[in-house]
This record gives sequence, structure tokens and C-alpha cells, in this order.
Amino acid sequence: MAEQKRDYYEVLGVDRGADDAQIKSAYRKLAKKYHPDMHPGDKEAEAKFKEASEAYAVLSDADKRRQYDQFGHAAFEGGAGGAGGFDFSGMDFSDIFGDIFGDFFGGGSRRASNGPMKGQSIHTSVTITFEEAAFGCEKEIELVLKDECPTCKGSGAKPGTSKTTCSRCGGKGKIITTSQSFFGTVQNVTTCPECSGSGQMIKEKCVDCHGTGYVAKKKKISVSIPAGIDHGQRVRIRDKGEPGINGGPRGDLMVEVRVRQHPEFMRRDYDIYSEHKISFAVAALGGEVIINTLDGQVAYEVKPGTQTNTRIRLRGKGVPSLRNANMRGDHYVDLVVDVPTKLNEKAKEALRAFDAETGHTLDAPTKPSDDGSKKKGKKKFF
Repeated sequence: MAEQKRDYYEVLGVDRGADDAQIKSAYRKLAKKYHPDMHPGDKEAEAKFKEASEAYAVLSDADKRRQYDQFGHAAFEGGAGGAGGFDFSGMDFSDIFGDIFGDFFGGGSRRASNGPMKGQSIHTSVTITFEEAAFGCEKEIELVLKDECPTCKGSGAKPGTSKTTCSRCGGKGKIITTSQSFFGTVQNVTTCPECSGSGQMIKEKCVDCHGTGYVAKKKKISVSIPAGIDHGQRVRIRDKGEPGINGGPRGDLMVEVRVRQHPEFMRRDYDIYSEHKISFAVAALGGEVIINTLDGQVAYEVKPGTQTNTRIRLRGKGVPSLRNANMRGDHYVDLVVDVPTKLNEKAKEALRAFDAETGHTLDAPTKPSDDGSKKKGKKKFF
């Protein structure tokens, strides 16, 4: 008796309402995990790979998935060839296998080409103050950048000589290998190791750039930091990265912004938070206080009877928005009553007089009665 197949949704680990992206992602993970190239000779891994591939072949095809949802495995009984009786003809696994093979072999592209390619990006960082992040600034950084070699004009070849066609790849810049699998013939395209994908070889290299076509120089680059940028965000400067390949454009310069902590302010999105100490007299009677903000000092009128840790809001005193510099966050200030730790005798006497006028709290008992319980009274029930 033939072994009963598992539900295709169960095989991929997705629910029946999964969309195409979820199905593809689930299959990709399983294919990477159980691919025969990663487990040579492992029959169990090969079986799981085939099972996942069959499930993906059905669920990634709208018509086949509709049939399977209606009739189950019976919809494909008697199919020609394939694993477990299923027909894989017409199925395209190339995009997924290209990703998998790229992961296996260090990210090599199956679309290797000797055409113009953009250069790689360069990554660096710059440190700025809290205020500079809020309002923007100009910074100058020094980097070692590669420029076209003036001797060979970027060819990499000794003046008076020229490049020759790579004999290994025939000038294509890529090597194509074929292998047989249960899907049929599979082609794998890798960058030519002899010419590094350029399709050309240099017999006599330029003595100044050693065949690279460029020379490294220290340069100063001006970086415009936009108002409202936050710690960890990056600024892109186009065409300041590595030189392109085969006439391709330069890469970009990616500058990560690091913002120093402020001694008084804390930022959350575009809002600012801080504390401001007020005296007991101001808290009780009210009065004007001066609060530090990004825009300098501002006056604020404290209401009488303000309690400690009361939070006030200074509208529009926060950080400008990155998208619209005319829009700003708010500044929230916690008013904290500052209790003095050193009082002279005159101040103490005044405080005792104040206490006497407001309820004699200093004379209130602070210890329980001798019997350890409160004075008993009649209970009242309502």
C-alpha cells in the first residue's frame, strides 16, 4: 500500500490563506535546508526536498492550487513522471534556485555579466551634537577614495599595450556549467575566476596602478546633514563610492550619523523630554520659571498648587521633521519640586511656622500605639 502524502500546506508550514510571497518564502527556507548539494548522500534530506518542491510546484500555480484545494491529491493522480507521480514540467524554479546557489557559493549571481556595473558603496560615519542633529549642519570628512589612474586612463594596461580577450570565458565574463537533477538539466552561471567577470585580461599591467585602473587618494568630502536626522540614520552621497566596473557608474558614499547624548534633553521621535526643578514656594504659590529648550530659554508660568512630576507641554519646541522642516515635535517638561537639603535656623523656623498654619504635620504621630493597634471604635455598616 502506497504511503499517504502529507498535506501540501502542512509540508510548507503555511496556512490555507497564505499568499504567494508567504508560500515562496516558506519553500525557499526548506529548499535551502534540505537541498541535496548541502546533504550529499542523505536520502532523508533528498526526500524532504522533493516533498517541499512538489508542494511548492502546486501551491505556487494558481490553477493547480485551485484544483488541489477542491480535490486534494486526487487532482494529480496518474500524472506523468516527476517525484511521487507528480509532473514538474513547465515549472520555473530558476529564481529560487538562483538565490539558493548564491547563498551556497558566496553570493555569486546566476546572471553574471561583463557589462557595465555600478561600483560598490563605501560606508563611513560622522559624529554630531544633539543640536546639530535637530537643526542640520555641514560636516567635512576625510576619506581615501579611488580615482581613475592618470597613466593608463583607467584601462589597467601599460601605456602602449591593450587588454586581450579572456581565453577561459571567451570574453563573456561568465562560466556556465550544467548538471542533472530530478528536475532535468540545470544550468549554473558563475563569474569567470580568471578575468573576474570583465571578459578581458591584462598581460602587461600599468606600473602606477598595478592593473587596477585606479589610484587611491585622500579626499575631503562635504556632507550635508538634514535637520531632524536621528542617531543611526544615514546620508547618501551619490557617485562618491567605489569606481564602476567596465565603464559602470561609481557607487555611493553612505554616511551613518551618530548623535552625542545631550546632558539635559532626551529625544523620542520628534519630541523632546526634560526635567526642570522648581522651589516649593513656586509650586505652592505659582510663578514664572525659565526653561531651557532647543531654541534657548523660554518663560513659563507655573500654576499655584502644582504637584511634583507635573508634565507640561511646550508646543513646537521639539525636533523639526525630516520631511518638512516647518513641522516640529513638542517639548515635554516634568516639573520636579526641589526639596532643600540645607536650611539655616531662620528658614527652619519659618518652615515650622508654615507647618503650624497648614495642619501641624510635624506634630502628627509617626509611631503606632503601645499595644501595636489603632484605637478601636464601633464599626459602621452602610
